[in-house]
Amino acid sequence: MPSSGTGAVTRSTLRQQIADALRDEVLAGRLQAGQEFTVKEIAEQYGVSATPVREALVDLSAQGLLEADQHRGFRVHEYSVEDFRGMIEARSLVTDGMFQALDNGHKGYQNLDDPRTAAVVAGVRRRGEEAQRAAGAGDLTILIGYDLRFWRELSSLFGNPYLADFLNRLRVQTWVCTVQHLRRQTDLRGRLWSGHSELVDALAQRDTATARSIVAAYNTHSLSLIEQLGPVGGAVQNPGGRKPDGSPRGPGERGASG
Repeated sequence: MPSSGTGAVTRSTLRQQIADALRDEVLAGRLQAGQEFTVKEIAEQYGVSATPVREALVDLSAQGLLEADQHRGFRVHEYSVEDFRGMIEARSLVTDGMFQALDNGHKGYQNLDDPRTAAVVAGVRRRGEEAQRAAGAGDLTILIGYDLRFWRELSSLFGNPYLADFLNRLRVQTWVCTVQHLRRQTDLRGRLWSGHSELVDALAQRDTATARSIVAAYNTHSLSLIEQLGPVGGAVQNPGGRKPDGSPRGPGERGASG
């Protein structure tokens, strides 16, 4: 039998796998706004015990992706346009703080020209290029995965893991809101922001004025798109999330979000 320590690690890993899988289902729009499910339903879908499922759902609730209902289980949080405005404002404050740190020569900032960070910068640029290709093709699911990785790796260059984690959570929330509004659109080609490479170039040159302008244009574009689409409405029931063929997705099986 495994030691208690090993058991704790296994349960923690399973908890994270379930949380990641469910988050990907929400990001992909397979678990939709307002959709309700119970711990028992998710545990049965994934073939696991209730404890790690309950822990995963509580984690996602703390991140603002789910809502807990004492009598009915959990439901996917439905975001309004006003919620999106608040997210954009918060996101802007964080990125502006990052750019301010660069302007002030903050000691935690890793020089983008430093050979020691060249591999990280190259990775950020590759994520950005992939995100741009996905945006051009109108592939929202692939775009989300690369975009999240792009910003997570870019923010890590500023040497503050708390800031990077906070920004990542904000970006997950904004993408969940975006998916809820865009899922009704059949053709997104040419409608999704794709300025990732331009942003990396500006920061590599320490041109924070241009970087701020790029991010401001991005935020304006995103907000305008969501405002045009209006309320979410109309969730389709699919408890626990399923694969495209209708079979249940296991806790270790992630969606195509990168």
